[in-house]
Amino acid sequence: MARFFINRPIVAMVISILLVIIGVVAMVQLPVALYPNIAPPEILLTARYPGADAVTLEQSVATPIEQQMSGVDKMLYMYSLNQAAGSQMQLRVDFDVTTDPSVDQVLTNLRYTQAASQLPPDVVNQGVTVIKSVTSPLGLFALYSPKGTYDSLFLANYAYVNINDPMTRVPGIGQVLIFGASQYAIRLWINPDTLAKLDITVNEIASALQAQNTVNPAGQLGGDPVPHGQEFTYTVLAQGRLASVADFENVVVRARPDGALVRVKDVARVELGAQNYIRRGRLNGQPAAIVAVYQLPGS
Repeated sequence: MARFFINRPIVAMVISILLVIIGVVAMVQLPVALYPNIAPPEILLTARYPGADAVTLEQSVATPIEQQMSGVDKMLYMYSLNQAAGSQMQLRVDFDVTTDPSVDQVLTNLRYTQAASQLPPDVVNQGVTVIKSVTSPLGLFALYSPKGTYDSLFLANYAYVNINDPMTRVPGIGQVLIFGASQYAIRLWINPDTLAKLDITVNEIASALQAQNTVNPAGQLGGDPVPHGQEFTYTVLAQGRLASVADFENVVVRARPDGALVRVKDVARVELGAQNYIRRGRLNGQPAAIVAVYQLPGS
């Protein structure tokens, strides 16, 4: 057989070329399922505790959740990161490579619900997210104002409103993160001297805002049962959540014995700003919002 190919080199070359072509075609058509997953599924749990430092986050948030998370089915290991900047705790739980990420997410969420009663109320009110984690973004792009007309706060909120949700609904996209600035928020810059003179605490202001910034369903007029001849039903609309700086300024904090009202604007300066100021986005020296797109694990 060897002498046959030695005496006929053209035949040997043709067979070699055919083998290479067949191999390339087979490689392209190879099912993806034949490539094993080598990275273990990871679930990311994020909690926020406004005003807390890293030690407080570790003791009051991370520890109770980690205690409940220990022993979850087919978990390999977990680790947490507590950040004073932003008062945020991130817990990453890694599972066996053979597990289903969707099942791992459900198991992680169930363990979190067991720890929820041990967490500070502010953490529960802020909300805790449990998502499938990916290590690096699939792609990044930036929104910027060429003439500097808009700042990074406006651009980031534009991305939150017009880009975040539509891109998250795209098949294969697991998460969209926006860097550069946070979302809009009403900020109260409190005057401590005025609070001391009026003997008012910050908790009183927070309680007044929570009590007066609510949705108030007022019912309807002319609903069943009604007298004969009633043909119309009218929905009663009451003032709902506060929507402007002026609305927040006029929130009543306390009524004094002489009948005078102490409002928020009497003890604080109210403005429309950002939730936090720990991030700034820039592109070529211009304010920008950076949008990071992450692939859905398993897609």
